[in-house]
Amino acid sequence: MSLTKLSEAFFRSAAYERRFLSKNSWDLAMVIWIPLATVLLIWWIFSHTQITDLPIGVIDQDNGPVANTVVRYLEASPTLMVKQLYTSEAVAEKAILQRDIYAVVIIPEDFSRNILSGKPAPLILQVNAQYGTHSGIIQTGVQAVTGTLSAGVEIQRLVKQGVAPSQAVIAYSPISIQRISLFNTATNYQQFLASTVIPALLHILAMVIGATTIGRELRDKNIGHWYDFITNKKTDTAHEDTQPRQASFSVLLFGLLGKYFWPMMAYSIWSMLAVWFAAPQDVIAIGSVIATYVGLLLLMMLSFLIGTILTLNSFSLRMGLSSTGFISAPSYAFAGVTFPYIAISDNAKHWSDVLPLTHYLKLHIAQLQMNAPVAVSLPIVYGLTIATTITMILTTLLTKRALAHPERWGAR
Repeated sequence: MSLTKLSEAFFRSAAYERRFLSKNSWDLAMVIWIPLATVLLIWWIFSHTQITDLPIGVIDQDNGPVANTVVRYLEASPTLMVKQLYTSEAVAEKAILQRDIYAVVIIPEDFSRNILSGKPAPLILQVNAQYGTHSGIIQTGVQAVTGTLSAGVEIQRLVKQGVAPSQAVIAYSPISIQRISLFNTATNYQQFLASTVIPALLHILAMVIGATTIGRELRDKNIGHWYDFITNKKTDTAHEDTQPRQASFSVLLFGLLGKYFWPMMAYSIWSMLAVWFAAPQDVIAIGSVIATYVGLLLLMMLSFLIGTILTLNSFSLRMGLSSTGFISAPSYAFAGVTFPYIAISDNAKHWSDVLPLTHYLKLHIAQLQMNAPVAVSLPIVYGLTIATTITMILTTLLTKRALAHPERWGAR
């Protein structure tokens, strides 16, 4: 097959797709406006990079001096905000159910007296554990407050006994922990979550585009017309539109590349925007940015092709879309970002290893958040390249099969 024929198939297929997109606003929106809105919306949602001022309530049954100090310490915590003092547990529970507050701290009766007399004086924390992030941060904040208060009380007791303040500090806590955060030192949720959620959502949208781009040709019985158009063959009658085609593999390959040219061009821009948002430009090496961007481009192309394969395999756009939803929608949950990969079951690990998003996010986190050497992530880039090549060949073969079976065209 001459290069002229192949390039003609590519350009005619790209022109065919451009004409379709210009006349169908919904399909155009899936390529341009929806992914753009997705990237900007997610980044705006996480624009408040740290979680602060989580509303809690306090039930002060003691009203003593130490209890008042507890309330002041809770109010001073950057992660907590004492929204209201409640008089009963029933009122506080109602506020939790209405999501006015996410937890309530109960200061028991005789709290101050027990502390001053050296007796145990526990605080009671009731937290809405349905909200995992909220409850974890609130528990950490309350523990920090109680730890600080306990240290102050014990150090004051030792000082009153004649111990020097510096020795009292050592006597209270002879063993301390020096915590060093290696990555995401500022606990930046925009850097940690938004930068990984965006590729996951683009992955979902790309799979949907892959399924619909070829699926609509099958559904509308236009796949034969599309092949005739890219090969510049004239179709004289409607009867010929339903005849089997003996398609050339190389022509189909270039035709499919042309068909996905515009979505790939658009998603290369959205990928660039996603990587630019995610990369802290002052500390990330240019090699890491390039490796991440190349990996994301390969993920997008792979997503298009997987969606196409699922549709072509079933000869049904409906089944193709259902399959893409089954694979892509929960993929983020299996990627090891929000739930540790090491903690999931063996079967879940096998499923996670099959998903391309898992491998891209490993590259993404290593390069943009851990600042690892590029060489560490090159095997992932190579793996995505091989997977994209294999799926491109498989997509071409399945398209060739679809063109040979016109009796199966038209399935919804």
